[in-house]
Amino acid sequence: MSANTSYAVPAPLDRPAAAPNTAYLIASGDLRESANTAGWPIQQELEAGVTRAFQSHGWTVIRANPVDPVTGHGFISSQRMGLEVFKQIPLDAPLIVAEAVWQYSHHVLAGLRTHQGPILTVANFAGDWPGLVGLLGLNAGLTKMNKPYSTIWSVDFTDDYFTGAIAEWVKSGTITHDSSHVHPVTGFAEGPEKALGEALAEQLVTEKAIIGVFDEGCMGMYNAIFDDELLNQLGIYKERLSQSALYAEMLKVDDAEADQIGAWLTGKGMTFKLGTDEKTELTEAQLRWQYKMYVAALRIADDFGCDAIGIQYQQGLKDLVPASDLVEGLLNNVDRPPVTTRDGSRVIADGEAFPHFNEADEGVAVDTLVTNRIWTAMGLDPANTLHDVRWGEEYDGQFVWVYEISGSVPASHLGGYDKAEGWRQQPVFFPAGGSTINGVSKPGEIVWSRVYIAEGKLQVDLGRATVVELPAEETERRKLATNPEWPIMHVVLHGVSRDQFMARHKANHAQVAYAPDADTADRALAAKAALFDRLGLPVHVCGDLGEVGRSLVQTG
Repeated sequence: MSANTSYAVPAPLDRPAAAPNTAYLIASGDLRESANTAGWPIQQELEAGVTRAFQSHGWTVIRANPVDPVTGHGFISSQRMGLEVFKQIPLDAPLIVAEAVWQYSHHVLAGLRTHQGPILTVANFAGDWPGLVGLLGLNAGLTKMNKPYSTIWSVDFTDDYFTGAIAEWVKSGTITHDSSHVHPVTGFAEGPEKALGEALAEQLVTEKAIIGVFDEGCMGMYNAIFDDELLNQLGIYKERLSQSALYAEMLKVDDAEADQIGAWLTGKGMTFKLGTDEKTELTEAQLRWQYKMYVAALRIADDFGCDAIGIQYQQGLKDLVPASDLVEGLLNNVDRPPVTTRDGSRVIADGEAFPHFNEADEGVAVDTLVTNRIWTAMGLDPANTLHDVRWGEEYDGQFVWVYEISGSVPASHLGGYDKAEGWRQQPVFFPAGGSTINGVSKPGEIVWSRVYIAEGKLQVDLGRATVVELPAEETERRKLATNPEWPIMHVVLHGVSRDQFMARHKANHAQVAYAPDADTADRALAAKAALFDRLGLPVHVCGDLGEVGRSLVQTG
């Protein structure tokens, strides 16, 4: 008796053939349909500008998926949808990923990983919708997966830099950017900064540290998930925690204890912009939930012996409780409301900042942990935070970036709690509301940095910058052009132009920490670079250092 060999063999995928001088266009969107709907008009403007630029070279741009008649937008809004859309794209066709809004990179990750044609990522450079933020996150993800790509951005898609880049891409499939500001670190002067960095590196590897991650993959940030094998080499290990456990712990915190947190904040001079409409305004009920989350997060971190924690929040918790932002800013500040263990026997991390890596970004986890230890050892305020690289414009002859974090910074970055206001998070993104820690970051000297994955290993870019004070009317204009409920930082990078930064930066986030003066900031940067160098990470100084920095850090 013969065996049955009538197998159900699937047919090869029948893709359309690539046509000459034709590019396909996709747009990765948000997971939240309210955000996709709201952002669709600005996305249409971006796509029209990009299409005109290609048409000027005799090229045709084909949208890979039509506008959905039900949702009213053309964003790819899930990983499954991304798989289906890529089936309709010729495997070797030139591909444009156009981003005018925040996007979830994993929606298009699978298709981009196996696509064989040249890839171009492009974004608008505007404040009202975070297209350039989405672009930087997507680019970092492509870098992490070792996928070649080109990238470009524009305010109105008519400037010479943009049109020249498109001309280069249609001709060669690549775009060349200036990277002369990037200087690999080759060594350090012998001295206290080198010794401190190396000693802290040895301590980390020997004694090890735990980062508690309340669920990974926040906001579709593939670039922000670091493999255990890479982290473990640094002496850093993950404690995988659940946001459901955080919510359960919040339920155990009684109202009286939560209200003590609020009384402490108002006693320090923080004010809240309160109303009564739960759907659109900040309320006392929302604040109480945030106070409970603060207590719960510290107790869980203490339970597991964590050295830092990161709350994902956006998906899941956003449908249950108000935003985590107030909690995150409080944790990262040295002066913060005291929380005792459950039995009341001691205060958790008394008198210390408790490092929190916002949005569960594990590049930030490494950075905040290291920065906290270096700044503390140097006797500096260790409060540090990520910011979205949100936007920027020229002002008074220099390019001033708008750095904004979705909701909170340590109060010391604003000059104290009496300089902070609590505003409600936007209903479009935060249906349950919740307070921000809003304000204007104080002028001063900072070190900025980013830990990222490239060529299969962790790497570090870092540099110096100055936070400047702008006139009140200019600050207000910039806040209204972005998110007025979020804290803002006016940043001038040292020796890095707008386009150099955009082409190089491998994240939607930048980490920042203050120093009391320029020389101390250079010394802190040197110690930080020495720590990462001892841990075996390639370290790159981006831009210019001061005289002290140049004497301490050797670059190629």
